[in-house]
Amino acid sequence: MSRRPTPLPLEGEGVGGRGGGRLSNDGAREAVSSGRRSPSEPSDEHPASTPSQPSPLEGEGSEKVIDVRGLNKSFGALHAVKDFGITVERGRICGFLGPNGAGKTTTLRMLCGLLTPDSGEGTVLGYDVMRQSRLIKQRVGYMTQKFSLYEDLSIEQNLTFTARVHELDRRKERVQAALDRLGLTERRAQLAGNLSGGWKQRLALAAATLHGPDLLLLDEPTAGVDPEARRTFWDEIHALAAGGMTVLVSTHYMDEAERCHEIAYIAGGRTLARGTADEVIAASGLVTFHAEGQYQGMGADRLARELRDRPGVEMAAPFGTVLHVSGRDRPALEAAIAPFRKAPLHWTETRPTLEDVFIQLIHDIEAEKKRAA
Repeated sequence: MSRRPTPLPLEGEGVGGRGGGRLSNDGAREAVSSGRRSPSEPSDEHPASTPSQPSPLEGEGSEKVIDVRGLNKSFGALHAVKDFGITVERGRICGFLGPNGAGKTTTLRMLCGLLTPDSGEGTVLGYDVMRQSRLIKQRVGYMTQKFSLYEDLSIEQNLTFTARVHELDRRKERVQAALDRLGLTERRAQLAGNLSGGWKQRLALAAATLHGPDLLLLDEPTAGVDPEARRTFWDEIHALAAGGMTVLVSTHYMDEAERCHEIAYIAGGRTLARGTADEVIAASGLVTFHAEGQYQGMGADRLARELRDRPGVEMAAPFGTVLHVSGRDRPALEAAIAPFRKAPLHWTETRPTLEDVFIQLIHDIEAEKKRAA
């Protein structure tokens, strides 16, 4: 291959700078600029150790890997992220949720040093998020939503390439360990372009963690991946966290959100909910009822349409043959469903789900937009 790696982009080179500003993993492609080899780049025969400065966190007993406040980022007239703040401790998995266009990817790119916030303050891995992006990049793994390793290179060649980009020592040993850990050894010679979605994500994760980052940022890593592959991927995420790695992962899957130690929900660039799954559900104030059966020939889907416009009903949705009804005003909600609480319908009060909460948050945002219009 004629393409060769160059060092990671320096501070200030961000998106649109030399090499496109990506760091590590499946973004390694974008750390390549003109294809010319740097004179100081180590060869495979004479590898150099990764240049690294000790993190301010080391030796100080601090557990706050991410601690930022008031982050803002605009692109022209679009205010993508508004006064964002989050604290994530070492070894925690934080789920990052929100509708499309909520500002999740922009926030991840600010946290890993690829974008400089317009304003705000705080630290990532003990480094100033506004002024020390270069040092942050060295200790972060970032897996982009779109697979962007070289499809015309094999699994092993892609990992070797990534090791060279990071100027890692013991490259063969590190690559072999990554192959073994993620079950890629038997496929090491297979071209990345021929892999299924699940295997591509395993390769991307191997590349993202090859340099042993302290913080791993994952942007919708399992989108379009089958359930078994998603479970395998999440088993590895929990294993990394158990080893002390901190993970911030964006996802649209509620079952994945529930596997996180804590979650943050953003929309319109703002944080709307934060805490464990149980805390977020409890804070929502939602009351939820399930109804099974039929009412005067109406199944769950027709009954949902009947209930949606009634006072007190904020959500009515069929799940197969079960009707799911939620609202925050218990008396009004119970009054709305009262005419239908008779046989053969069977009603039970149940715990709201994360999906209930997040759908309600989206409805709140839409209502707020209508009032502001």
